[in-house]
Amino acid sequence: MIIDLPSTTTGEVSKRLVRMRADVGAMALGRVLTLVIVVDDEHVDEAIEVANTASRQHPCRIVVVAGGNKRGRARLDAQIRVGGDAGASEVVVMRLYGRLSAQGRSVALPLVLPDSPIVAWWPRTAPADVANDPIGSLAQRRITDASQARNVRTELSKRAETYVDGDTDLAWTRVTLWRGLLAAALDQAPFSPVTEATVVGAGDSPSAQLLAAWLAHSLRCPVRLARSVQGSGIVSVRLARSVGTIDLVRPEGDTATLIQDGQPDRKIALPHRSDAECLADELRRLDPDEVYEDALVRGMPIVRRTRSTTASEAVAAGVAPSTEHARKVADRLERESSARGSSVMVEARTPPADADDAAVHDAAARKLEEKRDG
Repeated sequence: MIIDLPSTTTGEVSKRLVRMRADVGAMALGRVLTLVIVVDDEHVDEAIEVANTASRQHPCRIVVVAGGNKRGRARLDAQIRVGGDAGASEVVVMRLYGRLSAQGRSVALPLVLPDSPIVAWWPRTAPADVANDPIGSLAQRRITDASQARNVRTELSKRAETYVDGDTDLAWTRVTLWRGLLAAALDQAPFSPVTEATVVGAGDSPSAQLLAAWLAHSLRCPVRLARSVQGSGIVSVRLARSVGTIDLVRPEGDTATLIQDGQPDRKIALPHRSDAECLADELRRLDPDEVYEDALVRGMPIVRRTRSTTASEAVAAGVAPSTEHARKVADRLERESSARGSSVMVEARTPPADADDAAVHDAAARKLEEKRDG
């Protein structure tokens, strides 16, 4: 259900929500937080779709503050979405025009749920200092997305300079699976400290830079950042140790190859995470993310001091894994998996006429077991 309220006030919107609650049921019950989305009018529907998907894990009230034309008469156009048009939430879209476009906090404040956490999210452009932004100062958690910036290095530097407990970024959430797989690989024998690391990723990928920063701060070793083609995201990570290397490579698609000395090669699911998945992850925790703080504030300066190279230069120097070799390993593993999964053909002589069923069954079972062992 979608209800449009043109040229209205926040008081009228609140009254309409109360009436709808009486008409269709207690739709605000069970809401665990208020998600305030600050976005331009052009990307409202895209942001709502992502938030609706995330709200299926975290039922909430979504308040969208959309800035419209700053010229002309001050006006508030509102829209209420409930039911199938709002996922597991209720959505209130507030489009601000004229002088009212600078009063997002005053418009959003009357619509937040009482006695519940507030999370602010900027899907596109975010203010330089989100903690001191009028809407950001209302929230316990402030979510930005550095991948939307024109210069991701400058954007991350700005986030580091203004970091306050509660700040986070979806570019950081996108490396969660990478961090988990690398940590799990280091937990396996042989155990040896990492002497250096190399991260290969696109120059426009803030996730690659944050992953390198996390490794630099956590492992206390030199970390090299090698540039791949624009738009490729994170391609590979190599952890070098005295006992051998650990290579995690994802040339394309959603499957990576883990090649580790002393361990069998493996294919591992490593999908690209959607914005809805990342947003749901961030809504799951409302306390400060100390690991993100360490990577952003303490790890990024270490990575910036290292000389950047291209991916081909890093592969030629032997400090980064070859994607071509990783593809060949993945193909071999795929063939081996198909061979193991194929039906086992058992050849046996025709049993004599006087053989009983039990003897035939035992002979076939032995032959099958020999085939599997071989």
